[in-house]
Amino acid sequence: MTRQSILYRALLILALVLTALLYLVPTFVTDLPSFWKGYLPSQRIHLGLDLQGGTHLVLTVDMNKAIENALDRDATDLKREAGEAKVAVDAAARKDSRIEVSLAANADRAQFTAFVKEHFPNLAIEDSSTQDGRVTFQLAMTKREERRLRDFALEQSLETIRNRIDQFGVSEPIIQRQGDQDIVVQLPGIQDPQRAKDLIGRTALLEFKLLADVPDADSYTGGEKALPPGTQILNGADVDTSAGAGRGRRAKYLVQSQTLMTGDTIADAMVRPATQMEGPYVALEFNARGAKQFDELTGRSVGKRLAIILDNTVYSAPVIRERISGGRASITGNFDIKEARDLAIVLRAGALPAPVHIAEERTVGPSLGQDSIRQGVRSFIVGGSLVVLFMLVYYKFAGLLADMALILNVLFLMAALAAFQATLTLPGIAGVVLTIGMAVDANVLINERIREELRLGKSARAAIEAGYQRALPAILDTNTNTLLAGAILFQFGTGPVRGFAITLCIGVISSVFTAVVGTRVVYDYLLTYRRLQTVSV
Repeated sequence: MTRQSILYRALLILALVLTALLYLVPTFVTDLPSFWKGYLPSQRIHLGLDLQGGTHLVLTVDMNKAIENALDRDATDLKREAGEAKVAVDAAARKDSRIEVSLAANADRAQFTAFVKEHFPNLAIEDSSTQDGRVTFQLAMTKREERRLRDFALEQSLETIRNRIDQFGVSEPIIQRQGDQDIVVQLPGIQDPQRAKDLIGRTALLEFKLLADVPDADSYTGGEKALPPGTQILNGADVDTSAGAGRGRRAKYLVQSQTLMTGDTIADAMVRPATQMEGPYVALEFNARGAKQFDELTGRSVGKRLAIILDNTVYSAPVIRERISGGRASITGNFDIKEARDLAIVLRAGALPAPVHIAEERTVGPSLGQDSIRQGVRSFIVGGSLVVLFMLVYYKFAGLLADMALILNVLFLMAALAAFQATLTLPGIAGVVLTIGMAVDANVLINERIREELRLGKSARAAIEAGYQRALPAILDTNTNTLLAGAILFQFGTGPVRGFAITLCIGVISSVFTAVVGTRVVYDYLLTYRRLQTVSV
């Protein structure tokens, strides 16, 4: 080996050590100076749910509701597009898991069938009947479309929940699908699990509907009269105190059933501070399509009251004084600042395609997490000490080099966790302990090979070169298999398994480098500069 090669490898190892120390400083030093945060790594090793404490939730997506929502949209679109295509459709509405379509008396059945096949390939005509000269069709969603919709609903729910939690400010959450309709959510260090559950599970279906223009609406909301066709009663978020002090009741609104706009056109939602007239409110900004729809809606409804509805609750019902252009609106109500902020988060992050229900909930206390850390650190110290002691006793100076490589391996492993912003979990600590045992495995192979060469009477240089050369294929073979197994565990495993897999994979890569490159550069230095004649192995 040339002296230049030894220098380059030594500088590489030194640079890696300094970089690792820079990444680990934020983990052990809490109060970093401002210049450090601006120019140097400031991310510390994040602790998982089992070490830090927090909340574990399993959410189930209501797939049936997602399908019903899709059928409702298809029914509305079918009625509108049929009118544009001059197909005589009298009515189209969802009934259970089908869409019932009634044709006019003079309608052409063949024309309607061709229209459905061309414009709605996701629907299949399952049945038809004729009564009093009127034809009624029963349309159902195709099996292929239903599977696609279920997958889409789960993926959209996953992404929406992830966006909400990111804005909620949870550090290193774990959010992943489980099975066909479940989502696992782990929130390390969360201090308000109920608020998190409310934020995650809120459907956030925003709708704009007109209040029903009928005389004596109170008689309908009070249950004295049957509801007029095409109307419904919704509760309000405000309280009606007209009955007198101490007798306030939740206000009720009689609204038209038809939804004029939904929240899928919202581009942004922001909290605005309280004014002298009212408390904090949420300002909405629509995208281009939503701005056009809102402009048309307010233009044709001047003088009417527009109900702003979130999850079937009327938050406000202002009178439309004039056409509102510019794509802006606001939601007022009896909010405090936290409620307004949470509402803005769910609206900005998007609405869930279907309701989600909490199927499982577990809370891990910080004290239990501290016990886990204490036990994990203890196992790390005991296991590492035994390995270090064995290598020193059995391999002497070669064992000392293996122990130095082991220390470097742990240093690089911890630094990699901090650099990649990975989460250290209790299974992850188990992966670190396992890596300690595996880290010296490569050195054991190398040392045994060097012993064999020395028994054959070879010189120190020849024995060392032959030992590394012949041990390398076995080292690469075993560690490659372990690395592939860890990658598979990371790809298909859940949270704890992935925590174990990531530390295992990083540890394997680091152990091969420290064993093959780190110890070899010391031997090369001793052979070149110190004229090493014997090997203590």
